[in-house]
Amino acid sequence: MERKNAWLSYEAADVEKLEDLCTRYKDYLNRGKTEREGAAYIMEAARKAGYISLEEAIAKGQPLSAGDRIYATCMNKSVALFQIGKEPLEKGMNILGAHIDSPRLDVKQNPLYEDSELAYLDTHYYGGIKKYQWVTVPLALHGVVAKTDGTLIPVVIGEEEEDPVFCVTDILIHLAQDQMEKKAAKAVEGENLDLLFASRPLVIDDDKKKKDAVTENVLAILKEKYGMAEEDFMSAEFEIVPAGKARDGGLDRSMIIAYGQDDKVCAFLSLEAMLKVEECDRTSCTLLVDKEEIGSVGATGMQSRFFENTVAELLLLAGYTGEISLRRCLANSCMLSSDVSAGYDPLYSSCFDKKNASFLGRGMVFNKFTGARGKSGSNDANAEYIGKIRGILEKEGVHYQTAELGKVDQGGGGTIAYILALYGMEVVDCGVAVLSMHAPYEVTSKADIYETEKGYEAFLRNAYH
Repeated sequence: MERKNAWLSYEAADVEKLEDLCTRYKDYLNRGKTEREGAAYIMEAARKAGYISLEEAIAKGQPLSAGDRIYATCMNKSVALFQIGKEPLEKGMNILGAHIDSPRLDVKQNPLYEDSELAYLDTHYYGGIKKYQWVTVPLALHGVVAKTDGTLIPVVIGEEEEDPVFCVTDILIHLAQDQMEKKAAKAVEGENLDLLFASRPLVIDDDKKKKDAVTENVLAILKEKYGMAEEDFMSAEFEIVPAGKARDGGLDRSMIIAYGQDDKVCAFLSLEAMLKVEECDRTSCTLLVDKEEIGSVGATGMQSRFFENTVAELLLLAGYTGEISLRRCLANSCMLSSDVSAGYDPLYSSCFDKKNASFLGRGMVFNKFTGARGKSGSNDANAEYIGKIRGILEKEGVHYQTAELGKVDQGGGGTIAYILALYGMEVVDCGVAVLSMHAPYEVTSKADIYETEKGYEAFLRNAYH
């Protein structure tokens, strides 16, 4: 049951729309490398499209009506968008849910040290990475410094052409005999993923400080540029990500190569679809959350009450007062858990069941279940729900395919699907196939990006429980 390559069906007008969409997507990738930056981009786009904050809606004190557009944010790292539909909110919503965090290196709270006249920042990796992939590539620093007086200082170093970049060093091949004998998981230790930060000593007269003269120079630069003292690292959030912009991939420019496409590609396409929906029968929702890569934990992760609390506030604005209305709204909702799938890679064919794999260029991907091995930790979508979604996509002419995350005993993964399914709503994973997932640079097909946006928009307009 082989699916056709979407490129073969495109007219010139389709390619033009595809390229316009992918140009906007690359801009989002460049501007939203961290969850804070992604949330800021999303809220800016929402406000331009006429959305108001939940706080503004509450302050107005007016009942909700069809067409109202509202967004809510949690700690500027997760965002939920709602367009109120014509039907009562208690009857449920059509929800797209993705995450805006990606694997990276996080700077520790006491990070700065010097050894052999080289200054380093100590890091702790975030999410599932192959540690050896992060050495010797150009890296940028993104984040904020929270001062004790409440001032928040944004910091981005390494993205502009004139900026310096950083790296994690590796041992030269001539001296790597012991390293080469280790398993890949141990070839580079997590505690050795420290960022080479500086090497120029400050000229000083104080003999006690001469031994850390490079560190003193670093602190002088940080103070001059950002008003930052060493103690301010304790209340800073610095994330280390690959430097550079998203690029077209392939001689035919059919792909995109960039950092963080898991799951920024589905987050962006969910946002695009949401902003295109001008009128809907059922309330539409796009939920873009943090912390998925480490288990959806914390206040900004999907396991928090942020989404539930926000829906409760909307129900109150709509005139509902009882707890049962919240439960009915959530249980009556439908969701696409907008997350990526592992694209089939012929160079690693032994990891896949080719009959049940996703392929670049064949459209949006449905994973009926994720989890590991015996479907452990997964949401397993109902056949009836998948049948309804198929009907919507085929009516709209959307290319789609189905897949599993590799061979049964090979591994697996998880998404936020199982968390939303706890409310009793219909949920299935659906997104874009990715090559080199969780690597510093990932690969997607422009055709899959185009088809997935069409599919998300069709879902928001037409899905029912």
